[in-house]
Amino acid sequence: MAQSVQQALSGLCELNLAGLRDLADLSFNRLSSCAPSLERLSLAYCHLTFELGRARGSISPQDSSPSQFSFCNLLRLVQEWAGRLRALDLSGTGLPPEALQALGQVAGLQLQELSLHSCRDLSTEAVATLCFQQPGLTSLDLSGCSELTDGALLAVSRGLRRLSLGKLQRLTDAGCTALGGLQELQSLDMAECCLVRGRELAQALGCMHGAPSQLASLSLAHCSSLKSRPELEHQASGTKDACPEPQGPSLLMLRALQELDLTACSKLTDASLAKVLQFPQLRQLSLSLLPELTDNGLVAVARGCPSLEHLALSHCSRLSDKGWAQAASSWPRLQHLNLSSCSQLIEQTLDAIGQACRQLRVLDVATCPGINMAAVRRFQAQLPQVSCVQSRFVGGADLTLTL
Repeated sequence: MAQSVQQALSGLCELNLAGLRDLADLSFNRLSSCAPSLERLSLAYCHLTFELGRARGSISPQDSSPSQFSFCNLLRLVQEWAGRLRALDLSGTGLPPEALQALGQVAGLQLQELSLHSCRDLSTEAVATLCFQQPGLTSLDLSGCSELTDGALLAVSRGLRRLSLGKLQRLTDAGCTALGGLQELQSLDMAECCLVRGRELAQALGCMHGAPSQLASLSLAHCSSLKSRPELEHQASGTKDACPEPQGPSLLMLRALQELDLTACSKLTDASLAKVLQFPQLRQLSLSLLPELTDNGLVAVARGCPSLEHLALSHCSRLSDKGWAQAASSWPRLQHLNLSSCSQLIEQTLDAIGQACRQLRVLDVATCPGINMAAVRRFQAQLPQVSCVQSRFVGGADLTLTL
């Protein structure tokens, strides 16, 4: 049977064992031995045990445990796979700093992708050492590693294309200056970095040492300190161009941006959004939970971002049908729209959206008290291609319509 399995898995390049809490050395070794071409391995949230003294010494297959999954055993296999292993996910395994250091020191290992999400015991020094040991990293996930400080960001590899720093609540504006050196960065997640205010971030992302920014995806969701500053806004005087060229460091220089998440950035106002959100190629935008967003801001965003396909505006309680009457015509490509808990919307809002957004596929108007079921049915008749309308508690009904 082992020979049959090995033959069947001979070309296997990616193995995902995430969440297997009962995985043991013996079963893992048997499975991995049948995949001689393995390049990508996920062990996220597996129950790893760490005996760092043994990890420093010689490790043999005879030490494999039938009842637990040990880091020593994993390290031995990583040493065997060093020449071909390119991606490793150890998120949620409780990886300690000493184990990360031992991993980075494996001779011949040249990782391209590494995920350490929610490894809360990792230190800034350990991450800095790892980045020095693995300079070829193009994707790094450090989100939820709550002990990390600015030093970790200052040490990240220059060639990174994807970087996740969500929930790093000790990260400050000073650390954001390092982003200016990541000229190949395409995706950046800084959600819930509550100390980041935006000035240094905008300067770093807007400069990129003079090279055109490649950043396509940016998440600043729940960055509660993010606020409108001159560096975040266009300050050109005397121009009325809808898409002016930015002067000086600004987020407006992110011309390749396609996805932007500003959920719950509660200090942003209509004025700041109107000046910052001028991305003609932007396809996905979230402005949910913005208490200061009004109809004026909605219309300005519609003019600045006409190519949107996904838009989330849930819990924006100051939006009304008047704003949508002006904004809807700017979004002919819109396919997914979330308006849940927008308390001022009424049935005329759906009429305006139905007339202008002919490509719409998914609509969420749950808990919108001003929209009744008759308006929902009329909307569905107007746009029969809409596959899902979330309308729970609309007009007092508890109903989800899925066609």
